[in-house]
Amino acid sequence: MVHDPERLAARLVATAESRADAALSFLKDLIALSRHGEAAVQDHVAARLQALGCTIERLVYRPEDVPVRHEFASAAAMDAEPRESIVARFGGAGAGRSVIFFAHPDGEPVRGVERWFRDPFAGVIENGRIYGWGVADDLAGVAGFVEALATLVAAGVAPAGVITLASTPSKRHARGVFQVLHAGFRADAAVYMHPAESGVGMREIKAVASGLLELKVTVSGRLPQTREPCHTAFAHRAVNPLDKALHLIAALHRLGEERAARIHHPALERAVGRSTNILIANLICGTAGQSTRIADHCSFGVSVAFPPGERLEDVQSELAEALAVAARADEWLRATPPAVDWIAGVTGAEVADSHPLYRTVSGAVTRVTGQAPFVNPLHTSSDIRVPMVQAGIPTVGLGPLGGDLTQNGAHDEWVDVADYLRSVTVAALVMAEWSA
Repeated sequence: MVHDPERLAARLVATAESRADAALSFLKDLIALSRHGEAAVQDHVAARLQALGCTIERLVYRPEDVPVRHEFASAAAMDAEPRESIVARFGGAGAGRSVIFFAHPDGEPVRGVERWFRDPFAGVIENGRIYGWGVADDLAGVAGFVEALATLVAAGVAPAGVITLASTPSKRHARGVFQVLHAGFRADAAVYMHPAESGVGMREIKAVASGLLELKVTVSGRLPQTREPCHTAFAHRAVNPLDKALHLIAALHRLGEERAARIHHPALERAVGRSTNILIANLICGTAGQSTRIADHCSFGVSVAFPPGERLEDVQSELAEALAVAARADEWLRATPPAVDWIAGVTGAEVADSHPLYRTVSGAVTRVTGQAPFVNPLHTSSDIRVPMVQAGIPTVGLGPLGGDLTQNGAHDEWVDVADYLRSVTVAALVMAEWSA
């Protein structure tokens, strides 16, 4: 293996450039196979990694059976069917540091394709972008680490440390990376490859992920004792659950402001001026267009973003206590407490920019793009948290420029072709330099 960093980088950059068409072709293959579902994509990934000389393990599991730490999800929030992760191992000829590269092959359910202006499964390339179902979320990440390893093999670089590549389901709390870790796979570091949704691409590194708590609060009311279809004249004899929901929402707004004044994270405050937020995302009450009838109940959705270092369990307790105190202050809610459904929660994590992993990844990005990257701390609940929280493995994320994600209700999802190819080169450099 070449030990001079500059010579190594030059060799890998040249090899990656010579393989650009092959790297793009593999991504197009995954886009085409996504029409047939996750299993078809995983089979192709496994075959390609085996052909590159990897040992392959296929982990079949049920998400609800995977143990987790400082995280939870309700049964309704996750898919129940069995899933499969592909785990490949390569290298390890010496005593070099080990690394796990991971990304997720699962996308949104295939529907609404009639809204697309381009064939979602053809890998159409126009004006420097490649379009396809799930290409930015996250087929480009899977293809990126596979083609990075192919670059190492083509360049004749034999890593001294073990490189683990994991194509793992993630969406709807699929817990693929959790299962890989639970199965005993470990490394000195990990890299999550996923196109950046922020419009920045390879100029940023995900090194900070805030935690996220989601819940639903349901409030019951009391209808007026009348058979009249119009409740307006009898409203004073009813208990309007909308009024009670607004009482609880006001309490959560007060808690949000108190938390913002008390809890501080430097990177988040530099980015958006605030380290934590409570969002009331929806309020469901009554019938749209109907203004003369009182509903028998109302519900509202809440989410809380909180910085690394704060415990999920503590945030959950604060929310529960704020709702309980507000309920005790109201005669109706004291007798008829609100129902709180905890939907999902994840704990945040971060890697300092002084960490050897960050320096290695940052150096690789700078060599390939010519620009020093920066940390984007605004990727709440990013999967970079998983190896850190579950196994104490430092993790960062990176990926090419992408946009119009299907999960955001958009169509014609895309990834920038040049940035995708840069991500392949950067990943190859990280693999070689970290595991030297």
